[in-house]
Amino acid sequence: KTPVRKIGALRETLEARGVLGQLKARIRAEVFSTLDAESTPRPPLSHENLLINELIREYLQFNKFQYTALVLTAESGQTEVPLDWEFVANELNVREDSSAKEVALLYGLLHHFLSSKEEHKAKLFLKCAATVPSQEPHGHRNTES
Repeated sequence: KTPVRKIGALRETLEARGVLGQLKARIRAEVFSTLDAESTPRPPLSHENLLINELIREYLQFNKFQYTALVLTAESGQTEVPLDWEFVANELNVREDSSAKEVALLYGLLHHFLSSKEEHKAKLFLKCAATVPSQEPHGHRNTES
């Protein structure tokens, strides 16, 4: 094989194994991290955002979106080590059954709300948590039209 063909074969092998995608995601995450370090320091994550980010990360990893999860971790400032499942469930006041850990916690929450929609016609009243900073990017929800 010529060097060009060897490189092409190597690239195909790395892509097939998922290594190339992991490297690209890691590079993106490091770029975000480096750019973030140079910008103004972000405010500490609120408790709510910590839990929300963890729910999203767990969902992404469950669905094999490893690269997206890496970028989320780098951009959000979430710790690289995932929070303990029992801790998150306890913080959300969620009880688990024996099969609960087989799926992402977000699926259980969605199932709860979808099934309670059928059981109870009253809608859940959502209100903004006072602890979520309204002027910060991590807690900001654009309400302007």
